[in-house]
Amino acid sequence: MGNGFICMKKKESKDVGSRSKRMGRSQRKLLAEEELLHRQALSMALHQHQLSQRLDGSMSRRIGSTSSRRRNLSDPFSNGKQVPDFLENIKSKKIILIHGAGFGAWCWYKTIALLDEVGLIPIALDLTGSGIDVSDTNSVTTLAEYSKPLIVYLEKLAEDEKVILVGHSSGGACISYALEHFPQKISKAIFLGATMVTDGQRPFDVFAEELGSAERLMQESQYLIYGNGKDKPPTGFMFEKQQMKGLFFNQSSTKDVALAMVSMRPIPLGPMMERLSLSSEKYGTGRRFYIQTLDDHALSPDVQEKLVGENPPEGVYKIKGSDHCPFFSKPQSLHKILVEIAQIP
Repeated sequence: MGNGFICMKKKESKDVGSRSKRMGRSQRKLLAEEELLHRQALSMALHQHQLSQRLDGSMSRRIGSTSSRRRNLSDPFSNGKQVPDFLENIKSKKIILIHGAGFGAWCWYKTIALLDEVGLIPIALDLTGSGIDVSDTNSVTTLAEYSKPLIVYLEKLAEDEKVILVGHSSGGACISYALEHFPQKISKAIFLGATMVTDGQRPFDVFAEELGSAERLMQESQYLIYGNGKDKPPTGFMFEKQQMKGLFFNQSSTKDVALAMVSMRPIPLGPMMERLSLSSEKYGTGRRFYIQTLDDHALSPDVQEKLVGENPPEGVYKIKGSDHCPFFSKPQSLHKILVEIAQIP
């Protein structure tokens, strides 16, 4: 009773000590890798900023990488690594990263760093009214308007060029919209803890379990924004910081949460409430993959399981211990899955 003391033999004590040392080394290694990733991402961000100063305004709405093949040994981001041989067989090396509602291209900084390092070409877009896009979120009323930067990008691709799309959260609706309108430009569509809706469904409906029905939100929510005046329908919504932390970032680091708190913008309501029109002839021919986030408080694992059950993709992957934002909480696991899907013939 009271304070307990545990006696160990010398050998047992040494075993515990060695295990403790191994654990300490492992933790230090993980911290070092995380710090390196932050430095690499910062290096890329600075490089992109410098490019945007020299080039026209088209650079201001996307964050991406220059080709790994053009790097020299003095590039601080290359670490002297060669492009893996297996990537030579990947036809679609461009991976277009589409953020969820409220987020921006900034949220992909770790994923950009990791994909770029292995020789792929990640490009993160700011959707209309998101990130550093100057549009007023209150003016974004349709999914077509919201997805315009993605649509413009796809329209400008060469006739025979295809890309891989990755849509996070409600960004899944944007890549579904793109699949319907540009199926010939998309080699694979990856839904990351995302709204993989069916024909006639609204993106918001997917979140109804956590947020309540759309009708209830419109009548009762304290988070609604009335950009055109209280006598007009609401134009957007924005969660309080503490609620965002609980919904989106329950496994993310304090650094990444701090970044999100100063970077997130109001969510345009119109695109979230729009019913998608998806055909079997276009959307239905696309190659879809789903990545489930298993410690997600915004889109629960049960809801994600229901999504893939009702609208089966070609492949399903799972990230254990990931909150709604695996690009923050589990960047290495996400990276490995993205590279694996990119390699599928």
